Amino acid sequence: MAEYETIRTGRIGAAAAQIDAGLKAHMNKVYGTMSVGMLITALAAWAIAGLAVTTDPSTAAVQLNNGTLLTAFGSAIYLSPLRWVIMLAPLAVLFLGMGAVMRRASASAAQLFFFVFAVLIGLSLSSIFIVYTAFSIVQTFLVTAVAFAGLSLYGYTTKRDLSGMGTFLVMGLIGLIVAMIVNIFLGSGILALAISAIGVLIFAGLTAYDTQTIKTEYLAHAHHGDQEWLDKSATFGALSLYLDFLNMFQFLLMFMGNQE
Repeated sequence: MAEYETIRTGRIGAAAAQIDAGLKAHMNKVYGTMSVGMLITALAAWAIAGLAVTTDPSTAAVQLNNGTLLTAFGSAIYLSPLRWVIMLAPLAVLFLGMGAVMRRASASAAQLFFFVFAVLIGLSLSSIFIVYTAFSIVQTFLVTAVAFAGLSLYGYTTKRDLSGMGTFLVMGLIGLIVAMIVNIFLGSGILALAISAIGVLIFAGLTAYDTQTIKTEYLAHAHHGDQEWLDKSATFGALSLYLDFLNMFQFLLMFMGNQE
């Protein structure tokens, strides 16, 4: 009997170690996929901003109030009605089609779709290189990276159940979106400052919540051995954390960014 218990305990310990190793590999894939998405977004934004700006007055289509000279391409994507298409295209992809497409697609196709989405985000974000100084963008990115790492580590290691916080954060996010839409018409600087502060707090909380959710979903499904599901789950997790990081960066940039 004692021998049986020893064998049984050993098997349980081996299974737990296997799941723990699998979880670490899964989280590494989530963070790796997210990092590639962020790199694609940064490169796309930088490249597009480079095509939009010129230092040669003879080739400039228009000059902005801050003295920036825009090419014909820059004028088209930032000053024409096309800018609304560029701004809203990522949202349309995210809310109208991305979830359904990624669920039906294979794991590799879902990952590719995520990277295409990252390019669209880069296009919509390219204007920050015209509005803000390069130093403040890099500074804000580094601050966001440190904060994100700490919050994600907390979500991964904490024993506290954060699921209840998720509902509260989603409700806060809906209210934030409504406030942002209202402020488009009001143009209130005070409201914009409040929105950016609340936005940072909401996405800070979502970073911890989403990290814990990714972990718990893996632990709930790891014993099934469905590698296709695990691969797609890693892409969905990367998308969630990518959006948390990106939004936290944008709201922090409203605080820390120095304009050109």
